[in-house]
Amino acid sequence: MSFRNLSPQHMFEQMALEHEPEAKFTATSTEEFQAWKSATYPKVMATLGTMPERVPLNPQLLAEWDQDGLQCQKWLIDVGPYISTTVYVNIPSGLQEGEQRAAILCWHGHGGYGKEVVMGIGATPSMRDEINRFNSNFGYQMAQSGYVTYAIDWFKHGEHNDNTKPNWRNTDRGRDWCNLYYLNATMLGMTLIGIHVTHGMAATDFVSGLPMVNPDQLGVMGISGGGTMTLWSALCDERFAAAEIICYSDLWAHFGFRDLNYCGMQVAPGLYKLVDLPDLQGLLAPLPLLIDIGAEDNTFKVDTAMACYRQLEHIYEVAGVRKKLELDLHPGAHAWGGNKSEAFFGKYLGL
Repeated sequence: MSFRNLSPQHMFEQMALEHEPEAKFTATSTEEFQAWKSATYPKVMATLGTMPERVPLNPQLLAEWDQDGLQCQKWLIDVGPYISTTVYVNIPSGLQEGEQRAAILCWHGHGGYGKEVVMGIGATPSMRDEINRFNSNFGYQMAQSGYVTYAIDWFKHGEHNDNTKPNWRNTDRGRDWCNLYYLNATMLGMTLIGIHVTHGMAATDFVSGLPMVNPDQLGVMGISGGGTMTLWSALCDERFAAAEIICYSDLWAHFGFRDLNYCGMQVAPGLYKLVDLPDLQGLLAPLPLLIDIGAEDNTFKVDTAMACYRQLEHIYEVAGVRKKLELDLHPGAHAWGGNKSEAFFGKYLGL
């Protein structure tokens, strides 16, 4: 008996290492890629379960201010029968009357804050520290580059944090709200991914109707957990013409099962049974895609992150759209590189 494994975690690690996803990419031609995507995409979408009901937005402008030449707005919209969300919008300076600009949805990651730091709000020392450590204010920087940017919170963060004002529920008893929300969602046949994607679509509906936004020039970008949301937003919403996934490239057997570096907002039932992360990213082809990887990232290690990217690169190559995939491999840690974003979105969205 002493030579047998008694660790449940070791069992799952070995199962993941030996597992080959049912829809692993094996195509060798453009035609085979199309057949793979046509067969795999609906199966992947089905893992999201029942998508939330859409409701009228009922937008309300809560506040408007100027910050470093940007016009900043905070809106409240309804995104479901029992839930609303706040939307931050950054509008660049110098727009002429009637002029429209491309817009980028900016997803925050895990951290002490939600959409606020992404949109450049450094109201406290800890917020400024988070921005400095992760270069996470890309919603602010891209607006300074001329894009309209917008952001919302996904559950657990910002104004969707159940432990802070105005919610003050504090019923988690030290557990991770992401996992608790996931359990609640799956009991109703839903997933957090599906809920968050739907909320992002509602925000995009709203922002697309603003007079300064060109609804035909939309992009999406996000870091870490926001990279997860960028991937799924681009998969589910065909309005996005380009995407940047920041620090969310790896292999499930390693970052997920070995490192346990995931939570309920990143998963769907049976997803790894079907595909690994590079397969999932590869379903985006032919969408223009920029991948950010930090050489010193301690969250998604560079060896398996690059292994993921090489597999993704192969998918784009076989799909005949290799030139639409770009890599920003930067010398930093778990952070936005920011070296290619402006040129990338400029190429595919324009200004």
